[in-house]
Amino acid sequence: MAQNDTVKLLGSWSSPYALRARVALHLKSVEYEYLDEPDVLNSKSELLLKSNPIFKKVPVLIHGDVSICESLNIVQYVDEAWSSGPSILPSHPYQRANARFWALFVDDKIFGSLDAVGGAKDDEGRMAAAGKLMECLATLEEAFQKTSKGLGFFGGENIDYLDIACGTILGPISVIEAFSGVKFLREETTPGLIQWAEKFRAHEAVKPYMPTVEEFIAFAKKKFGVE
Repeated sequence: MAQNDTVKLLGSWSSPYALRARVALHLKSVEYEYLDEPDVLNSKSELLLKSNPIFKKVPVLIHGDVSICESLNIVQYVDEAWSSGPSILPSHPYQRANARFWALFVDDKIFGSLDAVGGAKDDEGRMAAAGKLMECLATLEEAFQKTSKGLGFFGGENIDYLDIACGTILGPISVIEAFSGVKFLREETTPGLIQWAEKFRAHEAVKPYMPTVEEFIAFAKKKFGVE
């Protein structure tokens, strides 16, 4: 365990994964110093390299003398290290396992499909990847309907671990939609996710840290040299 209570978070304003850590810290009312890595893909600070020498990426939570890496790992650490505030992970073992399963689905299947759409070499590949992404979102819609129990969030009345995990797809989806002209979150296939996305973006633990759709698109255009 950390020998002191000093808390720092290394992140990047455009990183959906860093958003996870910031939301978790906010929910637990943890005071921390935020250190932004503005060009983390091309330039990494000495502190980042020292704190995460294996993957060399954000986010990294520094709690006293220890460093915690990987976004969902950080969320779980924050939940366990600070007992104040609402619980982020469900208390029931099955519900915890289920939340981790769907978080893995998001990181593996949905982000994998987003990468495939953005990296497709031709229209045929892009259409195939887009179809797979829509299938994944329809599957996530089913999971939302089951876990939310008719309430606003995956966690029910309040956002929890799975909301934090899923919230990271909203920025990338908005960018893909803007570039492709295709709507992936649709009323006919993902009505619950559409309502959930609005509530998640507006939540007090999310809104201060989540870039707007316009900011995400402007960042992506600059990154990829698109006018």
